[in-house]
Amino acid sequence: MPDHFLAVEDASVSFGKGEARVPALRGVSLAFKRGTLVLVMGPSGSGKTTLLSMLGCLLSPDEGTVFVDDIAVNQLTEPEKTAIRQKKISFVFQAFRLFHSLTALDNVAVGFEIRDPGEPRRMEMARDLLLQFGLGDKLRQEPNELSPGERQRVAIARALAGNPPILLADEPTASLDAKAGRNICEILRNQVSEHGRTVVVVSHDPRWREFADRTITLSDGQLERERRNS
Repeated sequence: MPDHFLAVEDASVSFGKGEARVPALRGVSLAFKRGTLVLVMGPSGSGKTTLLSMLGCLLSPDEGTVFVDDIAVNQLTEPEKTAIRQKKISFVFQAFRLFHSLTALDNVAVGFEIRDPGEPRRMEMARDLLLQFGLGDKLRQEPNELSPGERQRVAIARALAGNPPILLADEPTASLDAKAGRNICEILRNQVSEHGRTVVVVSHDPRWREFADRTITLSDGQLERERRNS
């Protein structure tokens, strides 16, 4: 029986209309096992971000099916998809997407508030996450007072608020230097090894290969090759 914890089956997506219609993904089938880190690579325009958007319930395929936790999500209503995103999926982006007027602590607390508005311990839990990532002395600093690597650690802490089982990362190390980039690789690898999360990383950064259980390469909207680490 296929693993449908996180998967796409025969998924095709095109953008544009008429003669300007361009295929982004063409009949792609992929399954992502629980507790693994999968790296998705490929040139610009190969379909990487489109795939991530489908896995994150932000985009429905024109054809095919997307599964999250054994549920065919593209057959759900928008409110039902939103509920799945809130409970099961978090995102990490290249541009961090932090609230610039909020402290690091408040940025992470917002993550808890979005997932569970009634959570009374959100400030305490936000502080605990930032301490885990070595940011105990940065709690009251705003993003413009932090280095790029520190900002990304705050963004990851916010993404982990509410303990989602799936983490989707789009070029999370692209704007970081070698040391900060490796630190982010280690943090996300630890989320798999120590916490059993499923992490999908879209990146051009070859450093990710040594941290991934599996590397998928897309080309022109199709699966070009796949490599598993022993």
